[in-house]
Amino acid sequence: MKMKTSFFTIALLSLTISLSLPSLSLSQRCNKKDEKILFRIKKSFGNPDVLATWTRDTDCCSWYSVQCDEYTDRISALTIFSGNISGHITEAIGNLPYLETLILRKLTNLTGQIPSSITKLTSLKTLTISWTNLSGPIPSFLSQIKSLASLDLSYNSFTGAIPPELSTLPKLRTLRLDRNRLTGSIPESFGNFTGRVPAIYLSHNLLNGTLPQTLGQVNFTWLDLSRNRFFGDLSVFFGTNKTIKAANFSRNMFEFNFSNLNQFPESLSVLDLNHNRIYGSLPATLKELKLQTWNVSYNRLCGEIPAGGSLQKYDNTAYFHNRCLCGSPLPAC
Repeated sequence: MKMKTSFFTIALLSLTISLSLPSLSLSQRCNKKDEKILFRIKKSFGNPDVLATWTRDTDCCSWYSVQCDEYTDRISALTIFSGNISGHITEAIGNLPYLETLILRKLTNLTGQIPSSITKLTSLKTLTISWTNLSGPIPSFLSQIKSLASLDLSYNSFTGAIPPELSTLPKLRTLRLDRNRLTGSIPESFGNFTGRVPAIYLSHNLLNGTLPQTLGQVNFTWLDLSRNRFFGDLSVFFGTNKTIKAANFSRNMFEFNFSNLNQFPESLSVLDLNHNRIYGSLPATLKELKLQTWNVSYNRLCGEIPAGGSLQKYDNTAYFHNRCLCGSPLPAC
């Protein structure tokens, strides 16, 4: 009987230890240096309720918006969406050396500027600071983060010119600077990206001037320049040797003879030119394209809409308010 009792006691003790081991392991996972930086970030954001799980009695790898690398247990991602956060981005953000993803989105009371210490994040691949009230110029020092593949600074209050140095980011795939208050023209350097030409979104700004001729030297895949104050000719973006898939040039002041554009890349599926000053007629070669989005309304076009292809699948709203366009889906010529 005594032997059975001892065996039961040992088994119970073993079970208790085994159950406690995961908790012990978990409590040791969080790197203390990273934890310290996260607390500084929380303080700079005003200790908001959305970060209520960030406490000393829990493992920081289990905190809301925090992700640790499974091999190093260092902070690899910080993604904070929507929350009553008031404050600024602390310089301490640069002391998370293993950070690959930083997303701060829909934090409308987040103010100030992007700290220069962010250049210390040499592993950063995704940087999204969107829907905030950050202001001031877009810092050129972002070009020092050579690991960046995605840079999204949309829906903020940034002002000033686009830093030409951004074209030196060798791994950049997406550049979003739309919905700010940027001024000036597109940098000449955007015609000479160090790496592959990224998808570029510059819409809803105060950008102006003619487009640099250097842009004709590169092949864009996705380009959105809508709702700015650009003018001039768009011919440099088209031709059978181009690979552009989607282009939105709407609501600018572009002015050129559309009749002179006879060659379009087969890849082109989105073309929006509405609200410009484009004149001439629609080239017959447009009907060869498989257009998923198409709009030339509010221009100065004339002549018959080429019959066939994708051009008749759109209703009259894609064509109306031109000087003298005619033919289906508009009234006959």
